Amino acid sequence: MSNDNTHLPEHVRKNKAMWEATSDTYEKLHADALAGENALTWGLWRIPEAELNVLGEVAHKDVLEFGCGAARWSIALAQQGARPVGLDISSQQLSHARRLMAEAGLEFPLVEASAEAVPLPDASFDIVFCDWGAMTFTDPYKSVPEAARLLRPGGLFAFCGATPIQFICSDVKTDRVERHLINDYFGLTHLDWGDSIDFQIPYGEWIRLFRRNHLLIEDLIETRPAPGAASTYRTGEENEWARHWPMESIWKVRKESSIL
Repeated sequence: MSNDNTHLPEHVRKNKAMWEATSDTYEKLHADALAGENALTWGLWRIPEAELNVLGEVAHKDVLEFGCGAARWSIALAQQGARPVGLDISSQQLSHARRLMAEAGLEFPLVEASAEAVPLPDASFDIVFCDWGAMTFTDPYKSVPEAARLLRPGGLFAFCGATPIQFICSDVKTDRVERHLINDYFGLTHLDWGDSIDFQIPYGEWIRLFRRNHLLIEDLIETRPAPGAASTYRTGEENEWARHWPMESIWKVRKESSIL
């Protein structure tokens, strides 16, 4: 991939620059929470895949991690017999992925690209997923069609991230999630934090977007921290907020087996 980023949309350039600058710090802060058995866990409070059963059986399946970061999920899935590919916009994130792959004695493809324009063929994967990865930082009107394009008929698209409810309660000026409404729900598209841009749309828009791309909704899992749960990603105050309102959710949608 060329180092010339001038052709990229502004939000892609901004988010790429943010991850290039913060990747090493992120790795130091969260490595322990993501390592070992925690690799196969979801979200802010690391809820086990064995409990949520989002991806199901992965052995012998082609899996694309949408915004893989250091690729811990993909490494763990490879150890379960999957054939993963990791995609990320940040070369620095992928450097951590290569280091961890080498430590695990594994090798699989890593692709440096935006999830809005993936340089891979149609119908290449049985599963496309991310855990607070690309679906947080990309325009869903571009990344959802890409995920659908990349899936085989009957394939699973699953992604974990923030909820519209968190977005309408988030104050970008104070970097706080409040217990009252701040942002316009019906005009919800994204929040600009200065160094990065996060995307979100209303629930009805998600449903219509999935349907337009022949993706059938199987589940919406609204995660909730256990009493007293800690997170390296959120403060105690934010964890308590999430005990009362959904801060995080996991969409599970499946590509139609036949498209007329």
